[in-house]
Amino acid sequence: MTQPAPPVFYRTVDVRGIRIFFRESGDRGRPTILLLHGFPSSSSMYRNLIPLLAPHFHVLAPDYPGCGNSEFPGQDKFVPTFANLADVMEQWVETLGLDRFIVYMQDFGGPVGFRLAVKNPEWITGLVVQNANTFVEGLLPQSVTRFDDEAATGESSMADKAVTLEFAKFLYQQGARDVERLNPDAWNLDAYALTHAESKRIQRALIADYHTNIKQYPDYQAFLKERQPRTLIVWGRNDQFFLPAGAEAIHRAVAGSELRFFDTSHFALEEDLVPIAQAIIDFHSAGTS
Repeated sequence: MTQPAPPVFYRTVDVRGIRIFFRESGDRGRPTILLLHGFPSSSSMYRNLIPLLAPHFHVLAPDYPGCGNSEFPGQDKFVPTFANLADVMEQWVETLGLDRFIVYMQDFGGPVGFRLAVKNPEWITGLVVQNANTFVEGLLPQSVTRFDDEAATGESSMADKAVTLEFAKFLYQQGARDVERLNPDAWNLDAYALTHAESKRIQRALIADYHTNIKQYPDYQAFLKERQPRTLIVWGRNDQFFLPAGAEAIHRAVAGSELRFFDTSHFALEEDLVPIAQAIIDFHSAGTS
């Protein structure tokens, strides 16, 4: 990783009348890696990873509608469900003319990326899965029950508690090795999406819709078992919500996958950026013909 980093470009395209922001770096002739961010973040979570990957890959990192520098669309433009979010990102992929790429998925990036993969398996040349669930083993049993109960009753207490700066800080800090070495810029950037009225509405609605992803886990699992994509799993083992058992289940499902645990939190890149970047370069460069 000693090669000089190519420049990062900050671009915007129109998708279904919604302005979608994305970061792009690297040679377009190299294998493309698509970085899909989690909640409550944006492509800013990959701000330090992109320069490390760009000498080896063509790197793209979008912001979802209602996140980061993308548009915060009203209900008339975007009804916030994971199905609709995946549709917008599918059209973003098509707008950019992509047809083959590796997908890095973290948190919300899991259901977005797996919905893309199930619908367009020919697009996927490999995966990097980082604290993104595909098996119920990776979720606390009480969380699954609450998702189902709140979906049935129309309640939103989980969403109300999650869409706060305090919860964002918890996700970064709980399980980290050294909280004093975490850059507070990470959650302070996320705070914008947690305080802006339209973005907050979108984030709450997506949390409330998360139960639809759990119902699709069998489809995601079938994709893994049938397609056997080249898969690297990098996981913050101290994550309080996405448990190590979820990483182990993916590892069992994909022959030849590689699993690496890191002694850190849900946002593993904040403490283990360099070893994770090197693992991606080593694993996926080796699989490139």
